[in-house]
Amino acid sequence: MATITTGQPPAHDQLEFYIEQARRARPIRTAVVHPVDHNSLRGAIEAAEQGLIEPLLVGPAHKIQAAADAEGIDLSPYRIIATEHSHMAAERACELVRMGEAEALMKGSLGTSELLGAVVHKTRGIRTERRLSHVFVFDVPNYHKPLVITDAAINVEPDLITKRDIVQNAIEFCRSLGNTEPKVAVLAAVEKVKPNMPSTIDAAALCKMADRGQITGGIIDGPLAFDNAISRQAALDKHINSPVSGEADILLAPDLESANMIAKQLIYLANAKSAGIAVGARVPIILTSRAEGTLGRLASCALASHMVLHLEREV
Repeated sequence: MATITTGQPPAHDQLEFYIEQARRARPIRTAVVHPVDHNSLRGAIEAAEQGLIEPLLVGPAHKIQAAADAEGIDLSPYRIIATEHSHMAAERACELVRMGEAEALMKGSLGTSELLGAVVHKTRGIRTERRLSHVFVFDVPNYHKPLVITDAAINVEPDLITKRDIVQNAIEFCRSLGNTEPKVAVLAAVEKVKPNMPSTIDAAALCKMADRGQITGGIIDGPLAFDNAISRQAALDKHINSPVSGEADILLAPDLESANMIAKQLIYLANAKSAGIAVGARVPIILTSRAEGTLGRLASCALASHMVLHLEREV
């Protein structure tokens, strides 16, 4: 069976590298939830044509077929699993995961909250002991390696225990990409612990949790301001001696708003390329935006493929 062989992505072709690695492996069985519009159906079929996924199209069959007819897409090679509506499609997709028939989920034309509501259902979902979180992978032109930002899409104001889960999810995600010991910068506005700035206290606590084995697999430091996380020289100028400064693989933001702002700034001001998935469930969840381009959609599928095949190798 073909598996992904990990290696160092070339500078500024990082997402393309992950796509090519996933193409060389087998496609992962992916339940595409409610793909009844142009973007969601076309994105799933493009990923299938690239050999990244084997789509299971879950939703109202007549709507899926109508979307295919409008786009001139031949659905005969693909399996359609008929449901009455989007909520049922989300539940059925989770059932496919529990039955071992699907290895990943892909969001179609339904709200993220509707899909994730089915994922975290106490009895019919596919939750784990950890909180769900989202990871963005960025190829930033003036940064020397892939950069992960979390959590910019799911947890609005995470408390300390949620941040622990977010960090652990991101570390395990990076390890599936071949980074055996990712470096995590816990971001705040300053580098010192300040009693009136809760983000700095959480950062210090997360570092101590890593020391005590409550977070494993990575190197964690914080609080670090954004400049000290990204630039070794900025850290030296402020007399900060950190193994993470200038070499951060993961940026943990204090909350969703700050993470989302960083992510959008990198895309629109720094010309960064991005892809992302939700992690922390039994399987990776491909949560592409309706405005996502082809590269982002394919790269998100490739990231899910890396996770699935990494877990397969470990079993």
